[in-house]
Amino acid sequence: MNISRVLAEKRRLVIPLVLAIIANALLYAVVVFPSAGAFLESGCLATIDCVISDIDMPATDGFDLLLAVHAIRPALPVILITGHPEMLDRLRYARANHHALLTKPFDGPALLAAVGDAVGTPD
Repeated sequence: MNISRVLAEKRRLVIPLVLAIIANALLYAVVVFPSAGAFLESGCLATIDCVISDIDMPATDGFDLLLAVHAIRPALPVILITGHPEMLDRLRYARANHHALLTKPFDGPALLAAVGDAVGTPD
């Protein structure tokens, strides 16, 4: 299984690196991209099992990424993350067909539970 974590900025790389360590300990493969655009242009969308994305990103935000992903793979689980749930665009959120929403700060078990629910646990 491949789990893709999509990021916006290099200073945010600490989070996916920690997630990669946690996920790899459980035999998930983690692919990290510097931006949503880089992920969409990579051509690897067909090979992953789950997308984990922050909502608050420049250029392509998490909702736009979700729409782009689901235009190609409608059933692919997308886990959204936000540090500002009170600022969510409620209309966009209500229309988003996402698998889970995690609010920062969240812990490893919460993320792993969301991923496990989305794709199952590795064999």
